[in-house]
Amino acid sequence: MAVTTRKPADVVHHSDQGSQYTSVAFGFRCKEAGVRLSTGSVGDAYDNAMAEAFFATLECELLDRRSFRSQAEARIAVFALIEGFYNPTRRHSALGHLSPIEYEARAMAEND
Repeated sequence: MAVTTRKPADVVHHSDQGSQYTSVAFGFRCKEAGVRLSTGSVGDAYDNAMAEAFFATLECELLDRRSFRSQAEARIAVFALIEGFYNPTRRHSALGHLSPIEYEARAMAEND
């Protein structure tokens, strides 16, 4: 979704070495989209701290608070949390206490 909507010039997908990220199909899809793959070393949690923090937020603020009747209902709720709250509103110390959208807009303005 990020590649499609934002059309960035250079994208790196960083992940752990989970099988879903090291699969041939995932690698092929990333190559098609022009996304470079990056994986952390085995057992190294530090390079993935921001992603881990995001998933902890997702779990605490959404998944632990309700159950879903269907996959579609869960997808809508996750989308609403990410696009309705997390990206536009939630401040991050790693981003200078800006929301992801504010940080991205400032970075793009600096590059213009």
